[in-house]
Amino acid sequence: MLQIEFDRFDRAILKALQDNAALTNAELGAIVNLSPSQCSRRRARLEESGAIAGYAARLDATALGFGLKAITRVNLSSHSEKNAESFADFLARHEEIRQAFSVSGDADYVLVIVTRDLAAFAQFIHGHLLPHPQVGRVQSEIVLMKLKDEAGLPIA
Repeated sequence: MLQIEFDRFDRAILKALQDNAALTNAELGAIVNLSPSQCSRRRARLEESGAIAGYAARLDATALGFGLKAITRVNLSSHSEKNAESFADFLARHEEIRQAFSVSGDADYVLVIVTRDLAAFAQFIHGHLLPHPQVGRVQSEIVLMKLKDEAGLPIA
């Protein structure tokens, strides 16, 4: 990954693409006041540097039938590099787990789990997560209402 300095045009390009990754270089140029060719070169440099890690569509979970989101805290029963690797492999294998964080505090991990409904969530917890040999404790909160869901970063 290259280290680059970000000027105001780079930050403007990053913000615009974060808001709408489908922008053409011409549309991007109109937003940030650069020519399409300058935007193309800068975008390529931002991609090469790793500042732009990729592009994706933001999907609406409810519209696609995924009506339950849960925040789940997990404590491992014992700690070792092997146990951490085993649990990381488990996380990678289960697409219901949309985000996973190793955290400080009362839990070892915080997971964001998305399923179609409560029955599917219960099946995942009881059929997969709790039986995992390294899992010692699981505590979940069901998301009742989304108050804020900002994608990306606060680019000034």
